[in-house]
Amino acid sequence: MDDTSTEPRCPRLRGLRVCDLSGQLAGAGSTRVLAAFGAEVIRVEDPVRQGRWDVTRGIAPFTDERRGIELGGAFNQFNVGKRGVTVNLRDERGKELLRRLIAVSDVVTENFAAGVMERLGFTYDTMREIRPDIVYVSNCGFGHDSPYSGFRTWGPIVQAVSGLSFLSGIAGMPPAGMGLSYMDHQGANFMTVALMAALIHRQRTGEGQWVDMACVDAGLSLTGPGLLDYTVNGRRARTDTVVDSNHSSAPAMAPHNVYPAAGEDAWVSIACRDDRDWRAMADVLDAQWPREDCYATTAGRLGAQDELDGRISAWTATLDRFDAAARLQAAGVPAAAVLTAEDRIEHDRGTLDWGLFPTVTHPAIGSVRVDGLPLHLDEDDWCIERAAPTLGQDNDYVFRDLLGLTEDELAAHREDGVI
Repeated sequence: MDDTSTEPRCPRLRGLRVCDLSGQLAGAGSTRVLAAFGAEVIRVEDPVRQGRWDVTRGIAPFTDERRGIELGGAFNQFNVGKRGVTVNLRDERGKELLRRLIAVSDVVTENFAAGVMERLGFTYDTMREIRPDIVYVSNCGFGHDSPYSGFRTWGPIVQAVSGLSFLSGIAGMPPAGMGLSYMDHQGANFMTVALMAALIHRQRTGEGQWVDMACVDAGLSLTGPGLLDYTVNGRRARTDTVVDSNHSSAPAMAPHNVYPAAGEDAWVSIACRDDRDWRAMADVLDAQWPREDCYATTAGRLGAQDELDGRISAWTATLDRFDAAARLQAAGVPAAAVLTAEDRIEHDRGTLDWGLFPTVTHPAIGSVRVDGLPLHLDEDDWCIERAAPTLGQDNDYVFRDLLGLTEDELAAHREDGVI
């Protein structure tokens, strides 16, 4: 795709312009979705720190031995499809450029800590003076109207404070959390939905609004079953002996776990929903012990889960993970091999046919695959064709073509470090 083109091929959000001050994943992961559907997302970065407010700038993963501010795979991943400008907001001339950019934008997004935009002089009221129907989306840990709004958060901290970490783990061990920055990913998803809801409101009424999002509350909304069990039944989700993310007590299932398979770090997941599933699994196991009376009912199997898991592990450990899953699936028992990233990206037919990993060509990195979106529209689908911008890549287009600066003004701003 021609990087100078202002007309994205994806038409769904064509004509929507986003002034994007967000970064990392919780914010940048949201606006990448808008870009994939055709919005013009203009990513604003700081030239003084070379964009390093966003910690994904210039960090792993890398595609080869080269290192540098433009070579970080994570930044490219979260900012595909966007334009990029640099603006020094310490300088009043830089602030004036941001005001002019806001004036021609539909949306302003950011995920700074609460108070940062106010200190920069860009409150929602200020933005409304620039553009009365602006949609402003802020995404921070506790929102701007909270006793805790002065605290800063990070994805794993959001998990801990929201209660998600408490609900995950295994018995007798500390809370485990949920993978790499789970709430950064989920926060980005919530932010996208909130942003689109505000745009629908504006489309219907002509009114903009401030979407004040609290990522911790987004995490709290994902703890529903644990909260309900406590508020309704008075039961704690975690005791010294009860919490195991791999076992299921609601609904009660046994066996329900991830079991070792033959080979290094190979696993298979198995879930018996009821006694009928267990009888089918017993036929696959083809041994006498699964037919013992103590395993005949779900209650009996739940009471002997450790022993049961040990016996099933002894069987699965002799089998290839795909073979074990196929045998159980053929008998109607829910089972699946635990897939690695390589399995899904390189060898899974469904992933390949879905087009989940499009290739983009980055000016510094080269051709690399990035995440697509897990959905398709049959009328006007998303597309990802442009890599993430290098620092200030689109300064000329945005400041000259869009905002009307002259070449002399551009040159002066560059010389003075304004852009």
